[in-house]
Amino acid sequence: MNIQQILIKHWGYNSFRPLQEDIINSVLQGNDTLALMPTGGGKSICFQVPALAREGLCLVISPLIALMKDQVENLKKRDIKAVAVYSGMHYNEIDLALDNCIHGDIKFLYLSPERISSEIVRLRLKKMKINLITVDEAHCISQWGYDFRPPYLKIAEVRQLFPDVPVLALTATATKEVVEDIQIKLNFKQKNVFVKSFERTNLTYAVIREEDKFNRLLRIIAKVKGSGIVYVRNRRKTKEISDFLNKNNISSDFYHAGLDTKTRDLKQNAWMTGVRKIIVSTNAFGMGIDKADVRFVVHFDLPDTPEAYFQEAGRAGRDDKKAYAILMYFESDIIDAKQNLENAYPPPEEIKNTYKCLGNYYNLAIGSGKDTSFNFDITQFSSTYNLKPLTVYNSLKFLEKEGYIIATDSLYKPSVIHIKVDKETLYRFQVENKAYDGFIKTILRSYGGIFSDFVKISETEISARSGITKDKTVEYLIALDRMGIISYIPQKESPQIVFCIERIDTKDLIISKENYYERKRIAKEKLEAIIHYATSGLKCRSQILLQYFGEDDPKRCGQCDVCLERNKLDLSEMEFDKVIEHLKPVLLKESKPLEDVVKIVKGISEDKVIKAIQWFIDNDKIEIDEEKNIYWKK
Repeated sequence: MNIQQILIKHWGYNSFRPLQEDIINSVLQGNDTLALMPTGGGKSICFQVPALAREGLCLVISPLIALMKDQVENLKKRDIKAVAVYSGMHYNEIDLALDNCIHGDIKFLYLSPERISSEIVRLRLKKMKINLITVDEAHCISQWGYDFRPPYLKIAEVRQLFPDVPVLALTATATKEVVEDIQIKLNFKQKNVFVKSFERTNLTYAVIREEDKFNRLLRIIAKVKGSGIVYVRNRRKTKEISDFLNKNNISSDFYHAGLDTKTRDLKQNAWMTGVRKIIVSTNAFGMGIDKADVRFVVHFDLPDTPEAYFQEAGRAGRDDKKAYAILMYFESDIIDAKQNLENAYPPPEEIKNTYKCLGNYYNLAIGSGKDTSFNFDITQFSSTYNLKPLTVYNSLKFLEKEGYIIATDSLYKPSVIHIKVDKETLYRFQVENKAYDGFIKTILRSYGGIFSDFVKISETEISARSGITKDKTVEYLIALDRMGIISYIPQKESPQIVFCIERIDTKDLIISKENYYERKRIAKEKLEAIIHYATSGLKCRSQILLQYFGEDDPKRCGQCDVCLERNKLDLSEMEFDKVIEHLKPVLLKESKPLEDVVKIVKGISEDKVIKAIQWFIDNDKIEIDEEKNIYWKK
């Protein structure tokens, strides 16, 4: 089948979105390719279609377990075979999944970056017929990116196993510096970048300086009809704001990673189907969410980076209809954001101490624990070692990015089983062990594909069908596992700590200067960039974002809060910029009387200059001192 036929058969679309077909053809021609496509731009089709057009399977490297699981399920619904291998999985699950990639008809293998360097993965990869290597969230490979992850650097080693296989790197957000770095780190044979403009003409950006955010939020929701997302920084505030909205007769719910999976799914579904109008969430909400008719996204708190803001704001208006991205802030928010950044980088000795306590907590000897996972309660752990939970949290995040551990939030993994023996051996076992015969028959009748793969099961369902208690069902499953007849992995639904490598002595735990101080410096620059976006009242909001992402000479959007105010001035963009260019340097140095100031700008009428000055005063850029002189606020 050609790529159009594949698109129609599996996705039901008659045509590709802009740039998708160009990216697909580039990959099919064997070219290393980097694609920059904003959130909701249809990145997954860019690797799924060419992979299906060729013999063999596609290796997809992604850092987000929830997103991997979601994409695997979506592919299976389209009758496309896919598996995911990530830290925290049982060895038997990994072993079988990789085996099926070699001998079965799997088309997509999703792999977490931490798994790349594991011996079992390296050995099995060599035996696979890989047709494409896809690197999702490719900005993670760059130290200049907003979410640098050292394990991504190992991807270049995988390339050496498949020198003739092209690489497709995908990201929604990357600066020019990151774009260059991605191609270097992935050993592109030659530079090859496809960029979909970051401009969102249907999205109106606005920044509101507001102390009473709660009541301002009510006014926003009253004006903008339709579904919305409100992003906040911490979990406590999600419930607080949702309760406030519900008390004011606005259908709302809250969402964060600390909720159990069933609850999160129910809340997400209620919002997706319109039962709830507003979802108030931390940044845990949004990945893999495909709701086209979101009419507004409000950021109640300052985000950490322009990348995070652009990605979250971009969840509004994916149907290309009018939508709003609104950021509310007050001066205290800037102070809080700077303090949060400091908290995010605990001193290296505290990070090392957290790691040491973690090893002791699980009684792991030095040199042991690789690929093992444990239930984790941060409150209990912090209390045991008299540590501050915030310090522990940020230390774990740092250790995770360095590739030592993975700290997952509550992530539901249902119970699974796989029959390890062949059908003939199983039959003999049933004949010789009558006590298990009926039980095994119930399992065989209830679940298909159980000989070739791990299959999700419900102990409650098996119990009802076999006529025994749930406790007895679990007891039988454990016994069959011990006898080597099946592999049984019970469900998990609590936060997990996974050791990606063997526990090492704390003195050998390397927190490099580059990865710590350099990353902190970059984080500060990104925070300053989002503060500039929020506090600047002179430049079009869209222009600020587009220039940050490297677009040259973008045009004013004409519809953001800054542009709407500017439009009242009756000054051209060139005239407005000229006034700033001449006035700002002078008035930053000293204050001057109005009659002197208007003469500074040449080639523009005094009336227009006075209009501009009045606009700067109204927008808190210029002030008047006690002697009636004017000066530019620093």
